Amino acid sequence: MSIASTFLSQLYHLPPGEYGVRYNKNIHVKAKDGILLQTDLFQPDAPGPFPTLLMRLPYGRIGFDAVAEVYAERGFNTVLQACRGTDGSGGTFDPLGNERDDGLATLDWIKKQKWFDGRLGTTGPSYLGYAQWAICDALPEKSAMAIKVSSADFEDVVFPSGAFHLQLWLSWLQTVEGLRGAPYDIGIRIVTGDVERRSKQAAITLPLVEGDVIATGKKIPFWRRWFNEAIDNPEFWKPLDHSGRIGPDTPPVHLVSGWYDIMLDQLLANYKAVKNAGHSPYLTIGTWTHVASELQGESILQTLSWMRAKLMDDASALREKPVRIHISGSKGWREFDQFPPPDIFVETLHLHAGGTLSDNPAHASNPDTYRYDPSDPTPNLGGTIFAFTGAGPRDNRKLEARDDVLTYTSEALSAPLTIIGNATVTLFARSSLEYTDFFARLCDVSPDGHSTNICDKLIRIKPGSTKKAEDGSWCVELKLHATAHCFKKNHQLRLQISSGAHPRYARNLGTNEPLGTATKMVAADQEIFHDPAHPSLISLPVWEGS
Repeated sequence: MSIASTFLSQLYHLPPGEYGVRYNKNIHVKAKDGILLQTDLFQPDAPGPFPTLLMRLPYGRIGFDAVAEVYAERGFNTVLQACRGTDGSGGTFDPLGNERDDGLATLDWIKKQKWFDGRLGTTGPSYLGYAQWAICDALPEKSAMAIKVSSADFEDVVFPSGAFHLQLWLSWLQTVEGLRGAPYDIGIRIVTGDVERRSKQAAITLPLVEGDVIATGKKIPFWRRWFNEAIDNPEFWKPLDHSGRIGPDTPPVHLVSGWYDIMLDQLLANYKAVKNAGHSPYLTIGTWTHVASELQGESILQTLSWMRAKLMDDASALREKPVRIHISGSKGWREFDQFPPPDIFVETLHLHAGGTLSDNPAHASNPDTYRYDPSDPTPNLGGTIFAFTGAGPRDNRKLEARDDVLTYTSEALSAPLTIIGNATVTLFARSSLEYTDFFARLCDVSPDGHSTNICDKLIRIKPGSTKKAEDGSWCVELKLHATAHCFKKNHQLRLQISSGAHPRYARNLGTNEPLGTATKMVAADQEIFHDPAHPSLISLPVWEGS
């Protein structure tokens, strides 16, 4: 065992390793077009046979090699491959674009190796999960998948509800470029929060297409090409969407995510698709962010138990129920047969004048107003962001004190209230502009006033996207991201309404100029209605279980 694999084993309390490890590094695997993909092979130092695990990644093999060792020590041949254009692999890195063809070429190579016995598992988080979906319909008969914090389709990840997931792509851009050019330096920048600082600086740059230079010091071809080709262009995304590959022949899959992960709802959509195809996928969701260490440890543990069950026919470490979720607040971990679990009913709270939430319908009242100024955009605070610092649950009181954020708060609860699933906000709103955003966030307010963000959603409005009433108002529905949370007795529910969460989402400049080249900014005067003709409300998926 190496120092790194020993550290991971102890950190995550992994089952003991059984084998030494043989290494064969810098193998050249030929892609369909002839370029060479740098590949490492980690094998148990024993006669075998052993099943094989495959991880394809754009982040450099150093760092993941310890994970590969962990798997090899526990009886898996493990193939670790750098995606094209990264870590010595030939060609140009084009995010998402080559994972189908290069993955298929790698499968063909694996099948020809003497050590391959027909059993194959794929595993890995984030981009590595997408690379799995890209080839999920081409895996051998005896296969399994372990996908974490990922999605088979990235269009809604990049452009959620028509907005641009700016911080995600600025931070990811720095990470990928840093690992390719100066892995030690990017490691220091990650630890010190410099990635987030540069993302914030780049996000305020106009025109936005120049943000790559601010973030990385150079122009990045794929960043600029996406501004020209990926926005509102279904033809760009069609070949990159692998959700259609999910079907009756999909291998057994275990999905792992966090309630504060950037791709949670997309992963749950994949879970539903696998279920609808007649399978029994496993699902594990904790109160984790995208890069949480606890999530990585759980992912390794679940990969080991899942692959032993599906590839070695040893289900001794596999839990009985397929769904395991953590209910934040006070409930802890619970296991179910499906997600969402049964015993869910909808409870409705209405927005009222004076900033209150109540189960009573709203009375006649004037709308609440605020001004959203893109030159001083409403900032994001915590939540489902791709960030090494600042993600997840945070005290929102500083954000709620801003003039461009409205809040509506319930009375203190007389008994605990648990929600599991997606809350939905029905918002009647009007704006001085045709192009604008609305952001809704549900928070848990403790008796001492601490306001913790639980779930949220942003929607971008433009002419034709949402029907306008005769009085000029819209009725917009915001499906907040999924969660599982218990609001304790004496706590309050609070709904925030604003028009931005910067730099998480690119600010709406109000002009409909092209996203990458826009420079003009116009402030929006917003109105939020709460009266019998405009019953703004939040619908909560309340769980009756215990």
